[in-house]
Formats: sequence, structure tokens, C-alpha cells
Amino acid sequence: MLSADDWQAIGLTLRLAALVTLLLLLLGTPLAWWLARTRSVFRGPVSALVALPLVLPPTVLGFYLLLAMGPNGPVGAVTQALGIGLLPFTFSGLVVASLLYSLPFVVQPIQNAIEAMGERPLEAAATLGAGPLDRFFTVVLPQAKPGILTAAVLGFAHTIGEFGVVLMMGGNIPGETRLIAVQIYNHVEALDYASAHRLSLLMLTFSFVVLLLMYSLNRHSRLNFSVGRR
Repeated sequence: MLSADDWQAIGLTLRLAALVTLLLLLLGTPLAWWLARTRSVFRGPVSALVALPLVLPPTVLGFYLLLAMGPNGPVGAVTQALGIGLLPFTFSGLVVASLLYSLPFVVQPIQNAIEAMGERPLEAAATLGAGPLDRFFTVVLPQAKPGILTAAVLGFAHTIGEFGVVLMMGGNIPGETRLIAVQIYNHVEALDYASAHRLSLLMLTFSFVVLLLMYSLNRHSRLNFSVGRR
């Protein structure tokens, strides 16, 4: 039913989404913790920068990333000086672009979960002698588990559905930057609606199953947490 190019695009997209989700959880969790706890004057500007991809057209973000990482851009100058080369139209460039574009979908659910937790669990842990790191790993992460799970699923699903940013940054290179969204676009452009329909239906089904699983696991985690508090 699916062509070899379709399966190649699916494999590349899943690899990108898995890597980006892992990196976002590692980078986004400390950032969400800082945003939820800090009283710094920089909280507002940082929150706005994190949320910017929610309102910014993907092509605009992709265009400026392309300029910044190109041969005449500041990031491109640094990567060339380090011997890494240029990031546009490479898988590494897609990873960087996807990290920025999907950042709010990971940071905000975790931040909301931490803020909803309140101060009492942390104060109780502090009175028992738990240090900042100990409180973070033994209190914050377990209680913020529903938010972290939501963030992981949303980050993964959002990365899979990207089009504008990845097309601007990665182009349409088979096996390197041609993701599912770009492959569907290729089928439509070639008037091969049957292939576009099959691949789109597969992604529609996958997205529904992922979201259904997220809501089920999230509800299960909340029920367990409620029972544990009684």
C-alpha cells in the first residue's frame, strides 16, 4: 500500500520526533521549573520567547533560522568555525528547528503541572531535610508526572506534524530531510491523490491513537495520585 519512499519518510520522521522529544524533555523540564518558580524580571520575556512559536507562522521561523544558520549567519559562522559545517538542509538542522518550534508544547504542560503542585509538598520535604535537587527529583518530578507525560506526547506529535519549518530548513532531500508532511505534499503536487490519501490516513490514525493513549495514561496517573493522597 505504501511505497518505499513513503516508508523512508515515515522512518525519518519517527527518528526525528523521538530524538527531539527526548532533548525537549531534558532541556524543557529545568526551564519549566525555572519559569514556574522564579520571580525574576526576565520571567515575562523568557515566557514570551518560549511561547512565540504558538503564534508565529512556521515559515517565518524557518526563514529566520535559515538565515541565522546559513553561510552568512551568526550561527552558521560558528558551526563552520567548529568544523560542523552548515546546518540547513541536514537532519541536524531539522533537529534544531524542531526543538525551537515544539518547545512551548513541552515547556508549558510541565510548567502548569509544577505550578498546580503548590508550595506545601516542597515545604514539607524541606522540613525533612531534603535539599533542592532531592526535592526536585523526589517531589517535583513524581507529582508533575501527568504534565510531563502530556508534554512528551504533545512534543512527539507536534514534531511529526511539522511542515513549514522543516520545508524551509530541510528542503526535500530523500532519506535526509524528506519527512511525512513533505512526502504528502509531493504526492499532492504530483496529483497522486491516492498515495496522499493513504499516507494522510495513516497519520490521522496514528495521531488519534497517540492522543487517546495520552488521555488514558494521564487520567490513570491522576487517579493514582488522588488515591495516594488519601
